[in-house]
Amino acid sequence: MGATRLHYLREKFMTRKTLADYSASQMLDGFRTKAFSPREVIESVLARIDAREPVVNALWALNREEVIANADASTQRWHTNAPNGALDGVPITIKENIATQGTAVPLGAASTVLTPALQDAPASARVREAGAILIAKTTMPDLGMLSSGLSSFHKLATNPWNPSWNPGGSSAGGGASAAVGYGPLHLGTDIGGSLRLPGAWNAVITLKPSNGRIPIDPPFFGRVAGPMTRTTGDAALLMQVVSQPDRRDYMSLPPQDIAWKEFNSFAPKGKRIALHLDAGCGLPVEAHTLAAIIEAAKIFESAGAIVETIPPFFSQEALDDLDTFWRVRGWNDYQTMSPDRRALLLPFIVEWLSAGEKVSSSHLMRCVNRKLEVRKLTQVATEKYDFVLSPVTPVLTYPAHWAMPTNDPKTAMAHIGFTVPYNMSEQPASSINAGFAPDGRAIGLQISGRRFDDLGVLQATHWFENARPDSAKPNWEIPSNADVYGGALS
Repeated sequence: MGATRLHYLREKFMTRKTLADYSASQMLDGFRTKAFSPREVIESVLARIDAREPVVNALWALNREEVIANADASTQRWHTNAPNGALDGVPITIKENIATQGTAVPLGAASTVLTPALQDAPASARVREAGAILIAKTTMPDLGMLSSGLSSFHKLATNPWNPSWNPGGSSAGGGASAAVGYGPLHLGTDIGGSLRLPGAWNAVITLKPSNGRIPIDPPFFGRVAGPMTRTTGDAALLMQVVSQPDRRDYMSLPPQDIAWKEFNSFAPKGKRIALHLDAGCGLPVEAHTLAAIIEAAKIFESAGAIVETIPPFFSQEALDDLDTFWRVRGWNDYQTMSPDRRALLLPFIVEWLSAGEKVSSSHLMRCVNRKLEVRKLTQVATEKYDFVLSPVTPVLTYPAHWAMPTNDPKTAMAHIGFTVPYNMSEQPASSINAGFAPDGRAIGLQISGRRFDDLGVLQATHWFENARPDSAKPNWEIPSNADVYGGALS
């Protein structure tokens, strides 16, 4: 029954493959060989959007005329063998909180005053310089503080595998866009799991890089931008572009020549790998998730890795203090809004941030210091290992209209015990699909590494991408032959 149900869901809700499903590398090969053009790719992506967006609701600020004009310009450049950069003609979406010049930044909230951004954020500037075609911005929940596609500003974003399921968040639209095939490249952000959670629940690959690897503006402790893609190859290609320096991020890492093209160079033999199955806080790990992560560790071990199970290093008290810090920050933002603007926020968000109203200065200081404590504990607990394997999240996805897995403001952060430590420690961590529950819901494996070893994490993720069983691979593989394109591919 489980396999039949999974097949039914894949056939019913996922779309037959077209040019929109090609990887960025395959698109670039097609442009280079004149097998197809950027205009044809964009037409395929727009057709996919027309077919699926009325249900998925992942996009905002789509300017169809501008997108087509940019595709025509790219087509002409490729016709004369003069591409504009490493991503010329490749479609991309960008999360709405990453500014793009001339477009407002609503932060998913109807309370936001819509003022067009004066300039591109660093990542937006880099992808445009590289010739990528911005399809649209992707949606997020109110203030980016929900693991959901629920928003007071946007229509409800849903999971492309099944519209009754939640896509996760806060990079909700980005995860859904990658899964449904609105092109190959998508940029999101992450402050506690907002790339990896939707990555897990939409069965796509995401990378939360080391803090400062991708310049952002404004920078903030624990917050990063990162790729959301169907393949590690596409994630590496995007990292090559967006990790370029930008002076506006005064917390960014020094420029570094990283061999992103060597993402496929990895051998597990002799690697020391920790298996982390108990976060020490929050929700318990669901049985199907636990089984899939243990099986993933066995795959690494069978290839020669040295795998050891490690105990929890995080705690409920630490998680609660991080949650309190964010509530106080949210309450302060809320206080600056006019009463009529406050009334436009989701009630869930208002209840959640209201708990920050009466936090004492001493309690708040403890919460600030807790961020540094978690940073130390995470690095100390993992420093002797090359990589750590864990669930991305202890639970499977949940109803689309819920704000969080518990749907309760009191326990809003009960699902981020595996993800948020790496935001505090500034270590890179990826998500990749490791299996499906009997009803078809995706299970995410998190692979974290030492600070600054972003390439190593991508390499380990790519290795698992190929080594995992076929039953764990999402059903969107397409022919590698670049001259097979257009229409439905068998």
